[in-house]
Amino acid sequence: MASGDLFPEIEPFAAGYLPLEATGEAGAHVMYWEQVGRPDGRPVLFLHGGPGAGAGIVHRRFFDPLVWRVVIFDQRGAGRSRPQGTLRDNTTAILVDDIERLRHHLGIASWVLFGGSWGSTLALSYAQAHPDRVVALVLRGIFLGRPEELHWFLYGLRTVFPDAHALFAGHVPEAERSDLLGAYLRRLTDPDPAVHLPASRAWSEYEGTCSTLLPTGAAVASFARDRAALGLARVEAHYFANGLFLPPGGLLGRMAAMAHLPGEIVQGRYDMVCPARSAFDLAAAWPGARLTIVPDAGHSALEPGTRRALIAALERFRG
Repeated sequence: MASGDLFPEIEPFAAGYLPLEATGEAGAHVMYWEQVGRPDGRPVLFLHGGPGAGAGIVHRRFFDPLVWRVVIFDQRGAGRSRPQGTLRDNTTAILVDDIERLRHHLGIASWVLFGGSWGSTLALSYAQAHPDRVVALVLRGIFLGRPEELHWFLYGLRTVFPDAHALFAGHVPEAERSDLLGAYLRRLTDPDPAVHLPASRAWSEYEGTCSTLLPTGAAVASFARDRAALGLARVEAHYFANGLFLPPGGLLGRMAAMAHLPGEIVQGRYDMVCPARSAFDLAAAWPGARLTIVPDAGHSALEPGTRRALIAALERFRG
């Protein structure tokens, strides 16, 4: 049974590094992956946020270890995958191919997808490309990667978090603040750590501050650690600058490919990073999905109401 809404801490029963490019190539991408729970359980794939945030130990605890065979991996440039923070050959389509490579490597025929924020974007992209490999989806904090969503993150959040936004914008000279994304991307891709590390901390602290309904120092601190911050900020800015590498018409324009799949959408009513409108728009375009609004939550998966709703959503697909 879950303790404190999450299941007890658990160690992987298998873990490894999967080469994604020719071995021996300088700077070649290598994916970190791990499995927890039952080796013969129902496969479920955890997709972390960001892009670039990486997975954490706490993410193992959303899944009943007596039911699920949980696969967790760090996407290119993120977390424990190598090299960290790299942007070369890092696009949504390539990440979808990486997931397929991992599925084949682990000998899994099909799986449930579980992802929040950018993880919901990637889950939808994968399901639209490979619907025959998806059993169901459990998604949180929906992010469709539309231009208005990017503009909200970069500028609209100051409506609710003017203090956090002032620190975020204040990291760059006033003359560059009309293009915060460009200003940050230049700094985040600068080879000098004295330039890219402060920029990555400013970006990540901004996101961390706005991610919970009530502020928590621990949440902001976890975003601000240098290694985590660099992967998140650099990769996220790269994806934002390229429209998340989504196809014309975006994700909603391709829902027909996966409309038959069952899904659970969990959305914090007061999610300021990925506002609830996107969850409503997705639910309207997806006949197989059920939308749950958590009335006392923001963006974070770890807020009490959201984690309870996610665990309840998984129960629907335990088999």
